[in-house]
Amino acid sequence: MKYPKFLEKNGRIGFVAPSFGCNIEPYRTAFDHAQKKFQQMGYQIVLGPNCYKGEGIGISNTPKLCGEEFTKEYCSAENDLLISCGGGELMCEDLDYIDFAALKKAEPKWFMGYSDNTNITYLLTTFCDTASIYGPCAAAFGMKPWHPSLEDAFAILTGEKKEVFGYNGWEKTSLKSEENPLAPYHITETRVIRRFPDQDAVLKGRLLGGCMDCLINLLGTKYDKTTEFIENYKEDGIIWFLESCDLNIMSIRRAMWQMEHAGWFQYTKGFLIGRPLQFGMEQMGLDCYQAVLGVVQKYGVPVWMDIDLGHLPPMMPIVCGSLAVAESRGNEIRIQYDYQ
Repeated sequence: MKYPKFLEKNGRIGFVAPSFGCNIEPYRTAFDHAQKKFQQMGYQIVLGPNCYKGEGIGISNTPKLCGEEFTKEYCSAENDLLISCGGGELMCEDLDYIDFAALKKAEPKWFMGYSDNTNITYLLTTFCDTASIYGPCAAAFGMKPWHPSLEDAFAILTGEKKEVFGYNGWEKTSLKSEENPLAPYHITETRVIRRFPDQDAVLKGRLLGGCMDCLINLLGTKYDKTTEFIENYKEDGIIWFLESCDLNIMSIRRAMWQMEHAGWFQYTKGFLIGRPLQFGMEQMGLDCYQAVLGVVQKYGVPVWMDIDLGHLPPMMPIVCGSLAVAESRGNEIRIQYDYQ
């Protein structure tokens, strides 16, 4: 596994938009403020050509221009790392225009984003054997003040932290709007980790995962190198981290079934499941817990659900591809990264 260099003081933070750009409010103002924040901290800003674009379908620009932007900026010596402007809908269409051979040859570089950005974070790890960060997108860094989860994400990028903990509460309904673009997370809900079995445990393995909506879309395509990846790292074992956006409860169950039957869950050491965006939904007697457990409980490994990961913030930044020790004691969770 290749690990990129950490961001140094006065380093250059690059922004790209392989999914949505920050062309509309509240994202434009939030992104502008994020840049000012980083500059006040002493960092330089490098913008990709699509950061303020809104000319594509579900992404910032045409798939060709988005794919070319990512390849160029990742391979460029003009920036030290890349943060995605935002999530979106059709980043998968960029993939045909990303030069993965060039990415493999390039000096490894941190790329951070989540949701639709799974299309790149996951492939950097499984396709290019390079660690990536499943974490907040650029506009989130515009909030005032930063939530501790954003401080953690930036500290992972700089190498100041190699472990993260869960947070005290979470946001069910955002207050961010066109009139209030810099609103911090609206924390109203108490975090309760659901553990199956409900006992303290320590997991050791290599982290792999992302947004299930994207993962099942990649599954079975020429971009699916998952079984080769887990076979290569079977001695470490895999800790899967998974969350979902648009999937309803039945769709989550089908996604878990599909990944299992593709052989993805071989060598699994455990599952870290984030709160689904459809939190609290039930369908035909099936809830979000049994949607997952009905498929994976047979593996006899710990399954921790409703952790701080994904579309209902805050989210712990997860280093995809890293060896890790994940520990749960009571209602607490800790993940320590081991860059080997």
